[in-house]
Amino acid sequence: MKTLVWVEHEGGELKDATLSAVTAASKLGEVHLIVAGEGVGSVANEAAKIAGVGKVHVADDAAYAHGLAENVAPLVAGLMADHDAFLAPSTTTGKNIAPRVAALLDVMQISDILSVESEDTFTRPIYAGNAIATVKSSDAKKVITVRGTAFEKAAREGGSAALEPVSGAGDVGLSSFVGAEIAASERPELTSAKIIVSGGRALGSGEAFHQYIEPLADKLGAAVGASRAAVDAGYVPNDYQVGQTGKIVAPELYVAIGISGAIQHLAGMKDSKTIVAINKDEDAPIFQVADIGLVGDLFKVVPELTEKL
Repeated sequence: MKTLVWVEHEGGELKDATLSAVTAASKLGEVHLIVAGEGVGSVANEAAKIAGVGKVHVADDAAYAHGLAENVAPLVAGLMADHDAFLAPSTTTGKNIAPRVAALLDVMQISDILSVESEDTFTRPIYAGNAIATVKSSDAKKVITVRGTAFEKAAREGGSAALEPVSGAGDVGLSSFVGAEIAASERPELTSAKIIVSGGRALGSGEAFHQYIEPLADKLGAAVGASRAAVDAGYVPNDYQVGQTGKIVAPELYVAIGISGAIQHLAGMKDSKTIVAINKDEDAPIFQVADIGLVGDLFKVVPELTEKL
């Protein structure tokens, strides 16, 4: 069985989410990668070194410069003539491309898989992760998105895959890139961070986020996350959001401050190795999943904790 994995990259760097998708693909059979973009030679060379990869297809064209799904999907669908399954990370980009590929191939997409049981059988979460469904697909071609936190990352070194230039339809004219506002941060990226400090609506303002959450995160070398309520209230940008409608994370340590523990938030972080919760409401649902819980006023507890670190 030949698999084709979407290589997610940004700023000339290959993203960790790709490595988890490679691990999932390796459980199905031979792994090939597709690198699309403009001037992606360095990314392709980096991808070729990933352990377990047999071939890297490289589509270097201005039409793929910004990863527009409307342009990328026909490219991938064309390559699927020689592959049995297409896998993409369950990221914003992956979830944008995969459904279009599935539509072009006229098959059902299997979303957010947690494990590979066999070549046609997978598990995936339903009901915000409260139940796990086992799904068997009879489609000749499989289109799959992979939950990165469920699979180990493939090694970045050890492979020596061949590079193969490919081309597609180019710009199909259905969409155009207008601009991007990219938040720059020296902190770790949320989905790959080993420690995350998240804040909730209880903080009351964006200023409080800067005053209480960020100094603690900096002391711990952590990424900063937030609940949907905090994002909806405008305290922080939406790329901070952890949860079912945000980013799925599984760090070594997750510190939830002023977060009640709504089910959609828990769905995004309950696989964390150690969960620490700080909340003044002793009945908050977050304490049901926390390994360590502290009932107290975050405005007193967090500065004291930060000072002692």
